[in-house]
Amino acid sequence: MSANHFNRRQFIGTAAAGVIGLAAGRAAAQSKPLKLGLIGCGWYGNVVLNAAFQAGGIECIALCDVDSEHLAKSAEEVQKKQGFNPKTFKDFRDLLETPGLQAVIIAPPPQWHALPFLAALERGLDIYLEKPLAYDICEGQVMVEAAKKSDRIVQIGFQRRHSRAIREAREYIRSGAVGRVVQVDAQIHYDAVMRDAAPQAPPASLDWDFWCGPAPLLPYSPNIGHFAWRLEKAYGNGHLVDWGIHWIDAIRWILNEKMPTSVTAAGGIYVKKQITTPDTLTVHFEFETCPVTWRHRLWGAREVHPETQNGMFFFGEKATVFLNDSRWVVYPNERNAEPVVHEARNDAGAEHVADWLEAVRTRRQPACLPQDAFFSSATVQLAMIAYETKSRVDWDASAMTIPNEASAARLLKREYRAPWKHPFKG
Repeated sequence: MSANHFNRRQFIGTAAAGVIGLAAGRAAAQSKPLKLGLIGCGWYGNVVLNAAFQAGGIECIALCDVDSEHLAKSAEEVQKKQGFNPKTFKDFRDLLETPGLQAVIIAPPPQWHALPFLAALERGLDIYLEKPLAYDICEGQVMVEAAKKSDRIVQIGFQRRHSRAIREAREYIRSGAVGRVVQVDAQIHYDAVMRDAAPQAPPASLDWDFWCGPAPLLPYSPNIGHFAWRLEKAYGNGHLVDWGIHWIDAIRWILNEKMPTSVTAAGGIYVKKQITTPDTLTVHFEFETCPVTWRHRLWGAREVHPETQNGMFFFGEKATVFLNDSRWVVYPNERNAEPVVHEARNDAGAEHVADWLEAVRTRRQPACLPQDAFFSSATVQLAMIAYETKSRVDWDASAMTIPNEASAARLLKREYRAPWKHPFKG
């Protein structure tokens, strides 16, 4: 299959899908609106909720956040969109008791993914949960099993499953056009902005103890609070887990892989001394199909080739494909052959949320189920375990454990801070 022939055929399919999506959206808007709640009214929680409003056919009847300022701002925006105020709560457990609630968006930091998710399933609610699936691997195991036992519709926020560029490149690679894929490299380099790291009193609007929840209660600073938690080990667990996980999920999806058999990692904190996760990291994943290498650098990101500083390379026997959110490029292996560029932009995040809402209404399965999200989340969590223990981590998929390194196996489950109790009982 030539790259040009593929592009024409794919365009026709994409256009047809767009017509179907518009028709579905109109039908949804005319039906009885779904009554949603949002847990976590920070930046991305509001992005997901706005995408739900864009898709149409919903009402937001409840909001929850431990920061009263976030809560008030979100409630004001919701009121403008739908003409009436949602109920507001500080505690997610109170939100889940809201009469008439049908589905919930869960978008707080990762330490607050497992408990609201499990509680929402117990209440019989459909769920959109932001990635990663969980903070630790044992949480993820419990969440997958709970979702399997329920009849609820659950979508995990790996929105690149709806990226046009990734979908087109996936079909092209899986058609055999590049031959056998021998290696995959992925990277996201950028210059991370640091905030004030000095311990200080949290904002008056923020219940910091509740925000930390089952995670360690660290002294508050702007460098580990709202948004900045991503590079704090206790909360976000670093750049690979927060951002790189999207490429790892896309790579697994394209290669039709589950989890690696072994992982090694090397790196450190060389420049950004205010953070607790590596500002420089290289990870080697051994998958059955081929090895996958991840690299990131959070400093000095003035690249020689900036067009590839964020993306993936699939090295095949016949050609190499570079891929990111907006385009994919085929580099034939023949000498002097010109690359073939495919521009493929779309709003993957909005389409991922719309897919969930349609799945809720029709009771079909959405694009990214908890089991698949577990594979991607656990893969990057194994990488951080390998980094922390400075060891090669082997993964026994049948026993769901690390058999070769006791110190690494202990990190599969994090102890919860009282009074919260870890859901994993094994």
